[in-house]
Amino acid sequence: MTDRLFPLRLTGLALAVLMAAGPVHAQAQPGRTAAPATSVAPAAAPSAARTADFIVALVNSEPVTNSEVRRRVQRAAQQLAQRGGPQPTRDQLVAEVVELVISERAQMQHAAEIGVRVSESEVDEAERAVAAQNQMSRDEFRRRLVQDAGTDVAQFRADLKRELTLQRLQEREVISKVRVTEADIDNHLLEQRPASNPDALELNLAHVLVAVPEGAAEAQVQALKAKADEAARRARAGDDFAVLARELSDAPERTRGGTFGMRPASRLPELFVNGVKDLPVGGVAGPLRSPAGFHVLKVVEKRTAGVDATITQTRARHILLRPSSQLSQAQAIERLNTWRQQILAGQARFEDLAREHSADGSAAGGGELGWASPGQFVPEFEQALDALRPGELSPPVVSRFGVHLIRLEERRQQALSQRDQREAVRNIVREKKAGEALELWARDLRARAYVEIREEPQL
Repeated sequence: MTDRLFPLRLTGLALAVLMAAGPVHAQAQPGRTAAPATSVAPAAAPSAARTADFIVALVNSEPVTNSEVRRRVQRAAQQLAQRGGPQPTRDQLVAEVVELVISERAQMQHAAEIGVRVSESEVDEAERAVAAQNQMSRDEFRRRLVQDAGTDVAQFRADLKRELTLQRLQEREVISKVRVTEADIDNHLLEQRPASNPDALELNLAHVLVAVPEGAAEAQVQALKAKADEAARRARAGDDFAVLARELSDAPERTRGGTFGMRPASRLPELFVNGVKDLPVGGVAGPLRSPAGFHVLKVVEKRTAGVDATITQTRARHILLRPSSQLSQAQAIERLNTWRQQILAGQARFEDLAREHSADGSAAGGGELGWASPGQFVPEFEQALDALRPGELSPPVVSRFGVHLIRLEERRQQALSQRDQREAVRNIVREKKAGEALELWARDLRARAYVEIREEPQL
């Protein structure tokens, strides 16, 4: 696909009103789980006695009202009920929602201060995307919001705008700054290795030893250290390490380019392991001093033994229609539905329709996307793909790139290469570090805000 699908993440409680009733347009088949979809929830039962609105808290002089807390508690309760599992008490839920609203209010104020904005046209786009995922026009979706969910459209759009602003702020201030080093990946792999397998880490090191004779004078030691320093300098400059080993090393493995071969870390000197543990493949350590002399080490290979990682890859085709002034999103969905019926009835071929109509670069190949690994496409596309059996057609699927008709061709299990395994771990570590950084950042903003608790909420 010429444009890799990129996710539009809508997080937090603002969309809870859309999630509690389950998919509007997807039905689960026996033995399978329907792909997650955004849908309209039933309205919460109105309280018999509405209390007058009042201020629950102030955040830098900006009020948090009882009605806002009540609305957010209702949505949070709907979302938790839909997920199942242990439920908090009402008092716990109210306390958590109040703290969440205070924290978000501090973040929104910070966003305004540094100029993070979301335009009304961006809110329009997000609203249309939610409506299209439910196979509705925006007008029909708004009607369902009011009639079935009891939700004011203006309030829904305000919630949506808040979510988009928070997402943009967090991406700019925190997530984009998260970095994952090779040492982070190594540490994660070590933490995950089975306790029964202490030799999980394996290293292939190349070695230059500049031997220091026992009882050598200080001047001789310094001259030998200078030789080792020169070896390390040349290795870091990119000189062929095998040549350096044959030229400078006093170790027996110099005849094979200085390499030890792949060995468990437990079978290497602790000095060596500690010296290279934070280095990536290709990194150079040293000179390191031992009773034998000065050692210069290069990491040739590094891997975690016993990791038999496989992934499920998919091969699919798609037809992409991009909404425009001449083609609305609703019209694109209708057109794809018509083609879907023609394909199922044997009246048209998927490949021919893709070549003729698809707006994606894959059109020339009949919509062929090739083999793809998990995470290569945005969630809404990937969720629809995961719900298909080989040969099945999806209903129209909306992404930020347009509307897709997808056919799954086949699946296969593919062993991950060492490089792919490390990239998978990199993503895991990045998510973990981002979550931790977001929590600390939000806590700091909350601590710097002036917060005055006025009254207990009344629900």
